[in-house]
Amino acid sequence: MSNAPSRDSLAALTLGALGVVYGDIGTSPLYTMKEIFSPSTGIPLDATHLIGAVSVIFWGLMMVVTLKYVLLILRADNRGEGGIMALTALAAQAAGKTAHRRTVLLLTGVFGAALFYGDSVITPAISVLSAVEGLEIATPLLKPYVLPISIAVLIGLFAMQRFGTGVVGKLFGPVIMVWFAVLAATGVVQIVQQPLILTALNPLNGLAFLRAQGWHVFVAVGAIVLAFTGAEALYADMGHFGKRPIQLAWIGLVLPALAINYMGQGALLMRDPTALENPFYRMYPQAWLIPAVVLATLATVIASQAVISGAYSMTKQAMQLGLLPRLQVHFTSAKEAGQIYMPEVNWLLLIGVVLAVLGFGSSSAMAAAYGIAVTVTMLITTVLTFFVVRHGWGYPLPVAIAATGVFLALDALLVVSCSLKFIEGGWFPLALGMAIFTVMATWRRGREILLETMRKDDPELLPFITALAADSTHRVSRTAVYAVANPDTVPQALMHNLKHNQVLHERNLILTVVFHEVPWIAFEDRVKITPLVAGFWQVQVNYGFKNTPDIPQALALCKAQGLAINLFETSYFLSRETIVPTPGDGMVHWREVLFAVMSRNAGSVAGFFRLPNNCVVELGTRVQI
Repeated sequence: MSNAPSRDSLAALTLGALGVVYGDIGTSPLYTMKEIFSPSTGIPLDATHLIGAVSVIFWGLMMVVTLKYVLLILRADNRGEGGIMALTALAAQAAGKTAHRRTVLLLTGVFGAALFYGDSVITPAISVLSAVEGLEIATPLLKPYVLPISIAVLIGLFAMQRFGTGVVGKLFGPVIMVWFAVLAATGVVQIVQQPLILTALNPLNGLAFLRAQGWHVFVAVGAIVLAFTGAEALYADMGHFGKRPIQLAWIGLVLPALAINYMGQGALLMRDPTALENPFYRMYPQAWLIPAVVLATLATVIASQAVISGAYSMTKQAMQLGLLPRLQVHFTSAKEAGQIYMPEVNWLLLIGVVLAVLGFGSSSAMAAAYGIAVTVTMLITTVLTFFVVRHGWGYPLPVAIAATGVFLALDALLVVSCSLKFIEGGWFPLALGMAIFTVMATWRRGREILLETMRKDDPELLPFITALAADSTHRVSRTAVYAVANPDTVPQALMHNLKHNQVLHERNLILTVVFHEVPWIAFEDRVKITPLVAGFWQVQVNYGFKNTPDIPQALALCKAQGLAINLFETSYFLSRETIVPTPGDGMVHWREVLFAVMSRNAGSVAGFFRLPNNCVVELGTRVQI
């Protein structure tokens, strides 16, 4: 029987992909043409340059999105999952024979993931702001209200997150479908009035445009790149919809609608150069402006929602890979495990977005900050894909270079072009990304040092429990679960329990949770049991970085391996370390202090692993690093 989705489910997935995957790149026409021909770029606003710029946009969409993402990178799935975290794990595994190379690839991927947070701040800010700016075209009297209305829309968007995206998500696809239909319709109206713009389909016009710019080409490309932002979402959301629906949506609707709208804006500017004030909204008759603003605002809210949800997923994956401390995770759907809400991430993002709106003040000012984080992430994706093609798929080196070399050169051009806008605002997402990367690297290194310290100071497990099994320590008829990071040393909670309560349970499980660099671990591979001495077992629970940890559920799986556990008679003993930074080896002092602060404010272990609150005993210990 075929595993291919039915025609109805394929249509539903394709519609869903429209809303979630293409919201970001689909709202780029709001500001891209205006920025390409803004006075700061110095590109003349005449027919030759308009045709050339639109040609570069069209063929850029073909190269960057269609060839690179839709045809190549969507093939690099990690057990059906996409996104930079999944690709990093795949590339590191593929090239894992060399420890140094593996470490470099992991750090590169983590930096790309950190830059995603910069995108998560800039995308809602520029998208909503550019949509609401249409009110200025409707009537200049509304100009003072653009910023307050934009901030109000954004606050409302972030405030709604705690209710989940399930209900609103069903509306995403139809709204974005209407959006793309309107993009195409308005573009056709303008093209009919100035059909000369169709010559932009000739790639020679795009090449002539780039060649004519000379060294100024980097400035031009730095503005044109705004048309490609959001391409990374095709790969990031592959696990939600599958490869085929994403490809169908792009080829069947999104690419034609975007191409027609960009050509329509070019045709309008050829007829009326004064429309440069806001070429997107000037395509609409005066009576349609307010409905257009409403539709554009809905589309940008949807685009922002996709990025916000992506930030939650990215954070959860980073936590499970040991790159961030535990944070609260609320599941907003009983059916969809991927629908989550993270309060700390939500409000930090909102603060960043509002500060960006107030700091930059307009979509034009923010455009300088938008491209650089996105293009660096795209470059990192191409680099990681090379290692997957070469080492994961086993293609010869010339084939791997041919498959990724052109895209690598193109991404490098985009990064250099956007770097020219570093002073004007490009520093903002990079600084944010570097801060997140520092936090991730500090947490991971801090945990390594903590485990090394505990391994050095704590006694070895097997000799200790062997002596304990022969002792006459009083035993109680329940099961104790001791959660540990290092299964080879005695859990601190066990030693405290013996010292203070002078009691030992009849059944003792030394539990270790391991998160692997794959998205999913099947139930049959979830639990590994190793008998130790009388009354003691080692239990290793395995998760992928997209699995939802649930320890009671995992312990129930032990029965199939001969270890039946009565969950109603089970107590969970946890150790909570208080980190004491000290001078000496390890990290520099400020990083040790940062790690101590993060450790102190990390979320509850019980909540993260879904332990029943009335069965948890938490014992503290001080550890110097």
